[in-house]
Amino acid sequence: MTPNVQVAWADDADRSLGLPCYETSGAAGADLRANFPDKASIDLAPGARALVPTGLKLAIPHGFEAQIRPRSGLALKHGISLPNTPGTIDSDYRGPLGVIVINHGDASYKIGHGDRIAQLVVAPVVQAHFQTVDALDDTARGEGGFGSTGRS
Repeated sequence: MTPNVQVAWADDADRSLGLPCYETSGAAGADLRANFPDKASIDLAPGARALVPTGLKLAIPHGFEAQIRPRSGLALKHGISLPNTPGTIDSDYRGPLGVIVINHGDASYKIGHGDRIAQLVVAPVVQAHFQTVDALDDTARGEGGFGSTGRS
């Protein structure tokens, strides 16, 4: 089933940037663009974070979420990523969509109006039922924690 995601523009959005779109037929993520109200840009210093507006509001269908993920090219070439990867947009959120961007690089990076800054992936959600028990079942891994299944 292909979910229908409704999109509304923020009051100060530049609508000429268009809606999120898939750049290829096999793309899992639709590109999100920086949509600054004044069509400006920001310089993101090394180690700095910023909330970048997209100019969008979404209505995700019940039973789905939208995940915000970094763009691999920005990460590799400039160290630009998202600190809360993946970010989740719940189906009942109706506010403006902003992307938290961080500069892990060693130089300032300019994010311009209209730049592709992240990807949006729509995915199904299953809500679990949580229950308390006195003991958990045994597994081969048991209580082996971080790195316990890696090389020794």
